[in-house]
Amino acid sequence: MSSQDQTVRREASLTQKIAGSGWLMSLLAILVSLVVGGLLIAFTNETFQESLSYFFAAPQYALSAGWHAASAAYVALFQGAVLSPDTGFAPLAETMTNATPLIMAGLGVAVAFRAGLFNIGAQGQLIVGAIFGAYAGFAWHLPAALHLLVVVLLAVLGGALWGGIVGWLKALTGAHEVILTIMLNYIAIKLLDWVLNTPAFLRPGETNPISPLVDKSATYPIIVPGTRLHLGFIVAILLVLAMWWLMNRSTLGFQLRAVGENPAAARTAGMSVKRATFLAMAIAGGLAGFAASAQIAGTEQVLANGVAGSIGFDAITVALLGRSTPWGTFFAGLLFGAFRAGATNMQISTGTPIDIVLVVQSLIVLFIAAPPLVRSMFGLNRLAGIKKAPSARKAAKLAATSAKSVEDAKTAPAVGQGKHAAASGGDAPTQDAAADENTSSEGGTK
Repeated sequence: MSSQDQTVRREASLTQKIAGSGWLMSLLAILVSLVVGGLLIAFTNETFQESLSYFFAAPQYALSAGWHAASAAYVALFQGAVLSPDTGFAPLAETMTNATPLIMAGLGVAVAFRAGLFNIGAQGQLIVGAIFGAYAGFAWHLPAALHLLVVVLLAVLGGALWGGIVGWLKALTGAHEVILTIMLNYIAIKLLDWVLNTPAFLRPGETNPISPLVDKSATYPIIVPGTRLHLGFIVAILLVLAMWWLMNRSTLGFQLRAVGENPAAARTAGMSVKRATFLAMAIAGGLAGFAASAQIAGTEQVLANGVAGSIGFDAITVALLGRSTPWGTFFAGLLFGAFRAGATNMQISTGTPIDIVLVVQSLIVLFIAAPPLVRSMFGLNRLAGIKKAPSARKAAKLAATSAKSVEDAKTAPAVGQGKHAAASGGDAPTQDAAADENTSSEGGTK
């Protein structure tokens, strides 16, 4: 093979890998979701709706109004999430602040995914972790560094305990983790309602269910003055590095991935599937506990009914968008943190409903879950080497052709049997012919 042919083959292989890569699918899913979101923004805009009444007479006005509505909304979203002409990069710090608990909880969901477990219980694990951490934050009075460390450790312990219950029950009884985590979410929510009305957690002089503020010594220090960005974001980056090492360089990570890929093969290789299941859920719960510490010791600094918000459920979306990889989860968390930070500015500046952001997030999940749909939109199936499935009529024709080929093969002469030999199903050679051949062979030998 010539060097030119080798180069062409390498280029074709590289193109196929790029067209079929998960990262490209994620980027295209985000792009398509933003386009659909822009259409929704345009159709909900009053100016665009008015211009539709004379669309066929002057379509340029309607198109211009729709483009202006969508572009203005996305510019406001960008200014509220990344860079503002008034405050500079202060919105980027708010994006990182919102992304911190999403990254932490998303890592927990991603670890469970890699182990073959569908962890929908990050919400409950975060709540229980917040209960443990908040109590240590306002009830115990310790030196600054030690106090923060104790709050974080207890929050992680609470989340790991709640996640470990799921892993233990699944390993012991085979119960499905989806049902277990959903039910434990409800239990955690009701547990939070109960503890907030007990004397140990209820703030003195308050009738509303809210705890005292955690001590200043138990909070993450601010790393960018004038913003809410705290040390928890650095902790989130360290957790990403730790989970990358755990899943890609450690023996435990290999066992978790092996159990997630094929539990039967892992069991045959001598791995304990029950142990891996328990550890995966305990680690996932512990990471959700880190997200609880970001709320208790970072942004909220108090225990209330809304301490978890929708972080536990958004973490599932973050892990899916990040392809259950540590760095993918990190960047997906930043994206969703940007949506959270910029949605308010978008609504204030342009009047666009904040629910549009939720629609865009939902569309991202929809397209992430359907890669063939995204590939077909951009014509990437051929580049990725994916052949289109034949229609029912064509499949039936191919099956008939294949069957005919098999019949022809059965009736064809078999190789190595001589010119008088026939394949199975044909007539056997006669004894006279065989005798003639023997006689001629003997004569030739003599």
